[in-house]
Amino acid sequence: MSEQSLEHLSFTVAQHSVAGVKPQNEDAIGIRIPQGLTLTNKGAVAVIADGVSAAEAGKEASETCVHNFLSDYYSTPDSWGVKKSTTQVLTALNRWLFSQGRSFSDAQKGYVSTFSSVIFKSQTAHIFHVGDSRIYRLRDNDLEQLTRDHTTFISEEQSYLARAMGLDVKLDVDYRSVDLELGDIFLLTTDGIHDFVKDRDLSSVLRILVDESAESVFDDCCRKLVNIALDNKSRDNLSCQILRVDSFPKQSIDDISHKLSKLPFPPTLEPGMVLDGYRIERELHASSRSQVYLVCDIDTSQRYCMKTPSVNFDDDLAYIDRFVMESWIGHRIASPHVVKVIDSGKSKSCLYYLTEYIDGITLERWIKENPNPAVQDVILLVQQIVKGIRAFHNRETLHQDIKPGNILIDRNGQVKIIDFGSCFIQGIAEIATPLESQGILGTAAYSAPEVVLNAKSTVQSDIFSLAVIVYEMLTGEPPFSGKLEECRTSKAYLKTKYIPCYEINPLIPIWIDGAVKKGLRFSPERRYEDVSEFLHELQKPNPIYKKGEGGALLETNPLLFWQVLSGLLFISLCLSLLF
Repeated sequence: MSEQSLEHLSFTVAQHSVAGVKPQNEDAIGIRIPQGLTLTNKGAVAVIADGVSAAEAGKEASETCVHNFLSDYYSTPDSWGVKKSTTQVLTALNRWLFSQGRSFSDAQKGYVSTFSSVIFKSQTAHIFHVGDSRIYRLRDNDLEQLTRDHTTFISEEQSYLARAMGLDVKLDVDYRSVDLELGDIFLLTTDGIHDFVKDRDLSSVLRILVDESAESVFDDCCRKLVNIALDNKSRDNLSCQILRVDSFPKQSIDDISHKLSKLPFPPTLEPGMVLDGYRIERELHASSRSQVYLVCDIDTSQRYCMKTPSVNFDDDLAYIDRFVMESWIGHRIASPHVVKVIDSGKSKSCLYYLTEYIDGITLERWIKENPNPAVQDVILLVQQIVKGIRAFHNRETLHQDIKPGNILIDRNGQVKIIDFGSCFIQGIAEIATPLESQGILGTAAYSAPEVVLNAKSTVQSDIFSLAVIVYEMLTGEPPFSGKLEECRTSKAYLKTKYIPCYEINPLIPIWIDGAVKKGLRFSPERRYEDVSEFLHELQKPNPIYKKGEGGALLETNPLLFWQVLSGLLFISLCLSLLF
């Protein structure tokens, strides 16, 4: 049992693998339980793989699956969720195995293996499975098989694997997540065991471990399962892993408070004051939630921005937690179009963080100063904004407050996205916490309907916010006549009216308006799947939107077209009645 505080995951584990009656063991097994933040952010992993007997490189395939997965999974960004991290690693592994197997006359004879893994993170077990290895869970003396075999039977005696690692260039992996309870016992087996040991015998062996603390007993149970299978004439390699959940994080509000109150809020800062070696030059921005100051490092004369929390929230743990998280996010987003968080190496006496200083203006001011911008100038700025947003999305992070006031343009025309206070990070969201959510984040006038109505944000939500900005840049006015910030119900959104960009600014091509309109659709599934797709359609005319360009009234202004047509028909009718 790992020696950790009860704030963390801890297990009692055992594993065993033998060749059985076969000349070599083509199974592979592995368990990794890291320490500290790695355990918190990435979790503990158990993985089992069975090299397919008919494959000539089955042993190499299973060993590669286990060894590379345990290494590569922990190399993925902490901001990624378990599902994305695992999917990325397995996809790469599968492609490598498949490419190696192409040197054989038949891909099924190459690098082919089953794969089953359970990843324990916070209070959840994430299960990934392909093939016919299995994962079971014993809870309250009830044994449940958590995976299904991917086998197709030709007859009662003959079957083949329908899915496996390295079998096809495309990989279809089963995924599910289950909540953890103290005392849960997870069992991973290859078919050399579960095909020859009945469920009641598996359950009987595992029940011995419910209240057992000696690791040797866990080892004995693994060996016992192997021996039962051998006694029942198992003709395959035999492998099993047992993990019992002895503790998982259940932090109390007091625990959180103790961690977050290590640094006090800074005092009220005034120009000329010095804090931790930084001289305050002037206040750049202040709101009810935070303050931003221009500061100068006395030792290096380097200028930075210092962001401090508002004393209005000095007893709000959820606010403090999010403020602390801002600098964590900033350190992990690397892009020339996202403001850099600075780590000067100096010790802090209070709560704040530093970013690079951008000498420029906000996009909000740019829009006011450029009421009739050239379309190409707008596209050049949007290109940079998209690169910044994509840097967030690549880290499975949503900005959630994309607006002109959070976008800076320096004197060289380079765009920088700022403010990480509303970000959603999938990898962090998977970690259980007693802190209550702060509700809707972001700015109503730039928030997608699903965010306002359901507090649910996706990549498409950031795309909606960007589309609002593009509309403003092109027209100088907000879309839907500025009614978005008033909407709080589905009915209110449906009552709004979209006014095409070219009706406000006749220089806007119809196809660009079509792209903006798609980005502003109320249903997220009808928007673009990725921010890059939106940019592509802003740069390259989509024939669907370009169709009406050239002045056809029906395409450019259908309402006016039908009004004119109705008027002409009315006049014609009147003339026919008179004459």
